[in-house]
Amino acid sequence: MQGILYEEPSVWQFLFITVIMGGWTAWRTGKSCAENWQGLRTLAIYVLLLGVAIRFIHHALFGGTMFALQYYIVDTVVLLLFSIAGYRFYRTRQMTQMYYWLYEKATPFSWRGK
Repeated sequence: MQGILYEEPSVWQFLFITVIMGGWTAWRTGKSCAENWQGLRTLAIYVLLLGVAIRFIHHALFGGTMFALQYYIVDTVVLLLFSIAGYRFYRTRQMTQMYYWLYEKATPFSWRGK
């Protein structure tokens, strides 16, 4: 997988920077967009910018390439998954708490009408 999904010599560097640090930041970005009633389009713009920041961290700390489209896409897709999960989790919570007479939780990421 090295060379396809990540360029670092160890998968642990990719997991730490992209999945743990970037994933947590993306989750919080999704939470912020959900709590402020922003749409998925706004979330996608934030995640594209966050992908650039994660690429910079790879470049600054481990000497990775800053402007490699392949690795930027991989990082951004991982971040997008975390951010959408955070968005749906908090939007579900929001809808079921604010409109408790209309909606109930179906799963942690979705709601249904009562």
